Amino acid sequence: MTASLALLEAAAEAGADAILVHHGYFWRGEDARVVGPKHKRLRLLLARDINLFAYHLPLDSHPEFGNNVQLAARLGLQPDGRFGENDIGWLGAAQPGGPQTAGGFARLVEERLGRAPMLIGDPERPVRRVAWCTGAAHSMLDAAIAAGADIYLSGEISEPTVHLSRESHVPYLACGHHATERYGVQALGEHLAERFGIAHRFIDIANPV
Repeated sequence: MTASLALLEAAAEAGADAILVHHGYFWRGEDARVVGPKHKRLRLLLARDINLFAYHLPLDSHPEFGNNVQLAARLGLQPDGRFGENDIGWLGAAQPGGPQTAGGFARLVEERLGRAPMLIGDPERPVRRVAWCTGAAHSMLDAAIAAGADIYLSGEISEPTVHLSRESHVPYLACGHHATERYGVQALGEHLAERFGIAHRFIDIANPV
């Protein structure tokens, strides 16, 4: 999902003509000089004549191929609302017969994503309304609370997130940035392969964060 050197090398070895990622280059506020790791990455792409396509926020919120809707499908969530800036956060109900407590959702995440999440809050807290936003969206916990969520799932966590979760009694699940954002590029890649008759292969570069 990130255009790291390891991914570029693996794609080049596989004979790729193009690489589709979630996290590309030249972020706002980033040093624009092409030096160090950035130089190595761009040099490899140019030397191998490989195209790079990167979609960040549009891939998070896309209603069919986005990270949020793809995560919902894997966790059995039924989206029915949005919240936060530009409506990037998602709201929904748990699948009938699914987990009804914060601890139950933590176990479901570990089973479906292959990574044990960090649960902040009471594992026995009943859950009816779920809010989620993939990646580094821990700062949206207050917006999720205001939207009426009983639990909020995202990728990363920060020190203030713990206090807000405890004081609001709304559990927070840090499920992993990489673990929550692997699915949008897969869904989009599969769609493009079917639509245009091109070969598509997902290369997963392990990342513990």
